[in-house]
Amino acid sequence: MEQDDPEEQASAVIGPCKPRFLSVLGPGLITGASDDDPSGIATYSQAGALVGYSLLWTMLLTYPLIVAVQEISARIGRTTGKGICGNIIGRFSWPLIYGLVGLLFFANVINIGADLGAMGDAGVLLIGGSRLLYVVGFGAICILLQIFLTYTRYVAVLKWLALALFAYVATLVVVEVSWGEALKGLLLPNLSTQSNYWQIVVAIFGTTISPYLFFWQASQEVEDIHEIPRRQPLKRKPQQAEGALQRIRLDTAVGMAFSNLVAISIMITVAATLHVAGKTNIESSAQAAEALRPIAGDYVFLLFAAGIVGTGLLSIPVLAGSAAYAAGEAFRWRTGLALDPREGKAFYGTIALATIIGTIPDSQSSPLHM
Repeated sequence: MEQDDPEEQASAVIGPCKPRFLSVLGPGLITGASDDDPSGIATYSQAGALVGYSLLWTMLLTYPLIVAVQEISARIGRTTGKGICGNIIGRFSWPLIYGLVGLLFFANVINIGADLGAMGDAGVLLIGGSRLLYVVGFGAICILLQIFLTYTRYVAVLKWLALALFAYVATLVVVEVSWGEALKGLLLPNLSTQSNYWQIVVAIFGTTISPYLFFWQASQEVEDIHEIPRRQPLKRKPQQAEGALQRIRLDTAVGMAFSNLVAISIMITVAATLHVAGKTNIESSAQAAEALRPIAGDYVFLLFAAGIVGTGLLSIPVLAGSAAYAAGEAFRWRTGLALDPREGKAFYGTIALATIIGTIPDSQSSPLHM
């Protein structure tokens, strides 16, 4: 059966017809949700613990920036039918291209390791047992999902995993928040001359606007062109541009708004609990979850810790996948999650390699203690 094209439904979302909203949302929603990975949760937790509500304004500042750069990335993929790396081939020297791909792979592997470590810590906090077992198990799950699920089912899984982020919004219902102070911190920047304040600002910008997101969203637009028969790259079928650009704009705006809403929720939750209690030294997302338990109660702890696992299962495939897309285009492999494993051995091998390497440093770390 021929798949419906969400681009043909994009006008209905903003028109009088009943919207098929979730079908229109896709690469932008998944990209935005994956931005709130366990490492990002740690950064937002550190901000809330260290300075309370004072850095909420950064989320309003980063929102138009991340929307702009992600929409550009999506347009590149939809217009040309190639990912970002595929578009720079022929315009820059090969040593530079290989160097960029190598840096992306290296950075993503480090991020994968940090995320798997946080998921392992969260598993120990929630269930108990071996941290190493959780790290290896979660890594294996991420690899197997990408290799053996069909593309359409895999995208559906990622959309459902995005719901895990609502755990952080739900914590706002439980904790006692000074909403006046929170609103002030969101709308009125309270700048400080302290170096650690600006270090957190830089960290927030770095975790919110990340290169792997650019590669992922552009490549997902290319995947959708291959998966939906009626779609063609816009340079070949410019008549498809109106619906395509409407969908991309809406998908990206909603996905990045969701990402920043979750970040705001995390910062407010931690500010209202740990910062108020004088606990300002937070180094990881799992440490934040454990610190919340005696202060905010078991329910907030469970939501926070379970969210780490859910967001990790979403973000690790995006990290590994974006590296594989870039490497595949640079080395001219067949790329795409719609490929049969036998057809995309190098592509899936890169996904597996990035994830496996990521498990090595954090699986050897000692369990979390406070």
